[in-house]
Amino acid sequence: MDLSRSSKANEATSKANSFFKAGLAKKVIPGLILLVVIFNSYFIVVEGHVGVVKRFGEAKHQENPGLHLKIPFIETVEMIEVRTRKNAEKMASSTKEQMPVTVEVSVNWTVNKEAALDLFKRYGGLTQFEQRILDPRFRSATKDTIPQFEAEQLIQDRASAIQGIEHRLAAEMEGFPVIVDNIQIENIVLPQKYINSIEIKQTEKNLAAAEEHKLERQRLEALRAVNTADAKAKGILKVAEAEAQSILLKGKAEAEAIQAKAKALKENPLIVKFTEAQQWDGKLPTTMMGGQGVMPIMDLRQPSKD
Repeated sequence: MDLSRSSKANEATSKANSFFKAGLAKKVIPGLILLVVIFNSYFIVVEGHVGVVKRFGEAKHQENPGLHLKIPFIETVEMIEVRTRKNAEKMASSTKEQMPVTVEVSVNWTVNKEAALDLFKRYGGLTQFEQRILDPRFRSATKDTIPQFEAEQLIQDRASAIQGIEHRLAAEMEGFPVIVDNIQIENIVLPQKYINSIEIKQTEKNLAAAEEHKLERQRLEALRAVNTADAKAKGILKVAEAEAQSILLKGKAEAEAIQAKAKALKENPLIVKFTEAQQWDGKLPTTMMGGQGVMPIMDLRQPSKD
């Protein structure tokens, strides 16, 4: 009797649990389905991208950054980056003199935002576009340009090589929905023998330049000495000319003075008497000399008291 009651109680409990689980499942499962539907009914496009909306795999339209709605389980979204991307390539080539060289080049490119849908339809996305279109053309443009430059020119004038690659790549990428720019030659690897020869050549060039500088300095010093001597000689000549001119002028002045004095004496003999009177010291002569008919010489000096 007790076993029968216990069995009935367990059966009732089992039925109650089953009923409870069934009721809970009926409530939870629709809620989960609703959440899944809600989460699949919208999408967010972040900045720097556009969203290509696909319906059963077919690209229908594109959306700009922001929150957008879509049909759950039917439409999916593919993100296309429209910011600048960088591709780098390391490739083997040769210079104009047939010297093997390895160059590392890079290129920046940007998808035209308005043409993102067209790019996805034609090429299936950015990765496929890079692998099928951009990278092969980039390698081709580089390998066509590098052999036009000698190794030394390639090292010293990378800008010309870069410009050549840009022109070729721009021509090959014309018509594609991307903008290609800012190509850079990141590194140039030449054979070690050539690098050693460049170092030797540069050393010899530096020595030659130093010797040329030394010779030029000696030439300037010699020229400076010549100029100094010439300046001194000119200075001495100027001094001599000035002294000669001074003597000439002085002699001329003295001659003119003598001529003027002679002329004055000639025109007025009294000037002689006047000059003698100016030069007389006021004493009479102590002796006189004479001949016949003249007074004898007389000593007019007073006798000494001794």
